[in-house]
Amino acid sequence: MPLRPSASTLFVMTTVEQITGAVKRLPKKDLERFRKWFAAYDATVWDQQLEQDITAGRLDKFAREARRDHKAGRTTEL
Repeated sequence: MPLRPSASTLFVMTTVEQITGAVKRLPKKDLERFRKWFAAYDATVWDQQLEQDITAGRLDKFAREARRDHKAGRTTEL
């Protein structure tokens, strides 16, 4: 659900303070749309970073540690 401002509302926000202020001024309906959009956006960014970390081997140490703990009986089923 992309957010598409009209030409009359399009402007550049360059600081977190400006963005925060704009979010605080959103009408309830627009805030709800923004929340949904941001949650989806944030999840996508998180997934991309996780994929990059996996590909680069940054999580290998944690996987080995988890396997050792499981073999040693230090884990429980979820």
